[in-house]
Amino acid sequence: MTDRHPVDAFDNFETLAIHAGNTADPLTGAVVPPIYQVSTYKQDGVGGLRGGYEYSRSANPTRSALEENLAALEGGRRGLAFASGLAAEDCLLRTLLSPGDHVVIPDDAYGGTFRLFAKVISRWGVDFSVADTSDPRAVRAALTGRTKAIWVETPSNPLLGISDITALAEVARSAGIRLVVDNTFASPYLQQPLALGADVVVHSTTKYMGGHSDVVGGALVTSDEALGEELTYHQNAMGAVAGPFDAWLVLRGIKTLAVRMDRHSENAGRVADMLTRHPKVTRVLYPGLPEHPGHETAAKQMRAFGGMVSFQVAGGEEAAVAVCDRARLFTLGESLGGVESLLEHPGRMTHASAAGSPLEVPADLVRLSVGIESADDLIADLREALG
Repeated sequence: MTDRHPVDAFDNFETLAIHAGNTADPLTGAVVPPIYQVSTYKQDGVGGLRGGYEYSRSANPTRSALEENLAALEGGRRGLAFASGLAAEDCLLRTLLSPGDHVVIPDDAYGGTFRLFAKVISRWGVDFSVADTSDPRAVRAALTGRTKAIWVETPSNPLLGISDITALAEVARSAGIRLVVDNTFASPYLQQPLALGADVVVHSTTKYMGGHSDVVGGALVTSDEALGEELTYHQNAMGAVAGPFDAWLVLRGIKTLAVRMDRHSENAGRVADMLTRHPKVTRVLYPGLPEHPGHETAAKQMRAFGGMVSFQVAGGEEAAVAVCDRARLFTLGESLGGVESLLEHPGRMTHASAAGSPLEVPADLVRLSVGIESADDLIADLREALG
């Protein structure tokens, strides 16, 4: 008899989400992996490690369970859990790049990612160029002899742009470089970039993976064994790992990811439809809308269109800020992906670091993270906030 679920026999996402990495505790039979709140481990003689554990920065059983789960959900061979999404990005960049290298990034990337490239990695001698990643030709044109990676968000933050992962994987392969996909907005339930040709997937597990606005975390997943070994070395050497309780919270959140994403997507679709017909909304950005320029690509590579919606407000920046101030059910706050609905003004909040750059977002933009409340209540709240 074994306490390990035979997850290799199943390929349905919902089953993997609940069982991958979730081995019954060998001591008590507990069906949920324990929180190993421990820093070090007794060794059976010098170098005699039990299960390979010696120090929790290097490995921790709770984090190991999460990392196994992450790899299974993204269809990868190696998953790594970090203290935040940006910690994961930092580890990846310092593993892939050396001074003098170059990266192509999206023209509508997350503000924190842009800040990491522009203010931190650039000081290390790494250059970057901005391109419209929804256009593979533009990405190809941005490559140089020093380019080592193409960085993509799809859907992107906050403009909900869609990039064709398969097409960009071909661009990367032909140039002999890596394709990195930030899959935070979609989650592995809606989209699996590795299966479409990506080399590495990045997540802020703070968002949909955790799903309850109670944990900060990040993840990397790859199918490349050699790269996985390098990333694991740097994860340990740099040390920004997920703590055991944070890993446990993300692992718990993942178990309901599929049902939550179904509801997020359903609600977001209804909200987006209402906004398209509101007289005070000038533009709605949601890949589920047939008029969205990336709709066909999103329909091809995603299971559904996700819970993020952005829109532009008639009356400019002050009108957009007023919508944020008047909303009651939508909570004004940064972050996204929780069961509760949030809204924000990207230009003054999450993307303030991109002001004055090619990534600056429209001043009249409002971003919604549509939760799993009643869609009728969410729509009523937005109508009242719009006035």
